[in-house]
Amino acid sequence: MISPAYPQQDAALGTPLQERSATRSTSPLRAGMKWAMDMTVALFLFLLTLPLVLFAMALVKLTSRGPAIYSQTRLGKNGRPFTIYKLRTMTQDAERNGACWSLPGDSRVTPIGRWLRKTHLDELPQLWNVLKGDMSLVGPRPERPEFVPQLEQAIPHYGVRLQVRPGVTGLAQVQLLPDSDLGSVQLKLAYDIYYVHHAGLWLDLRVCWATFFHMLSVPFSWLRVIFGFPPKSRIEAEYQGRLIDDRLEKNTAPAKQETTSSCLTAAS
Repeated sequence: MISPAYPQQDAALGTPLQERSATRSTSPLRAGMKWAMDMTVALFLFLLTLPLVLFAMALVKLTSRGPAIYSQTRLGKNGRPFTIYKLRTMTQDAERNGACWSLPGDSRVTPIGRWLRKTHLDELPQLWNVLKGDMSLVGPRPERPEFVPQLEQAIPHYGVRLQVRPGVTGLAQVQLLPDSDLGSVQLKLAYDIYYVHHAGLWLDLRVCWATFFHMLSVPFSWLRVIFGFPPKSRIEAEYQGRLIDDRLEKNTAPAKQETTSSCLTAAS
């Protein structure tokens, strides 16, 4: 991992302010169309799946102690905290020893929780977050504030994913397994940055349909071919290109400063 050196950091989260504020330019028409699609589809899916969510809530309550709906603080656009809602898939006191990533075979996950996670039904309450304006249907998944300072220090350009509203689903979710360590987070970030710089309604529609087929257990490789997603090599190459540009800029900055100082000395 390469630790980035940013000249200005957010005092609370250590986030590069220039990366958070330099939101990708989006036309008002495109932004309005995305908002309209988010509201229309989210409301339709919220009403359509409400009976299924209520049934799942009853299963959670009947099989384990604790509330059926689990709320948690996540970071939204520009690092703004908000409360996300999910169907509870872990035991009630799963994080009594502190926040940590969930690993494959995690003993904290309940039997019903494993089924909910496999089918992604535990994410359905986040449609309410979309209707509230905290999230979008498609975008980078929202991260927990407990992990963000570590991730921003360890992974270059992590702050880019905070330029847009987080999504219920995203390009990384229909092409990669859930992240469980720093290496998988860095790969997911490459996909998130690709989405931020290539976002559009056509890509959003393809990700939404791919999410539906992913819930039916269609393999990632098939989804990439069917929906024309870029190969992993291209996404990684774009991310590596940004890192190379960073190094070049960092190496040329002292030379420019030295040239300026020489000019000032000569002028005096």
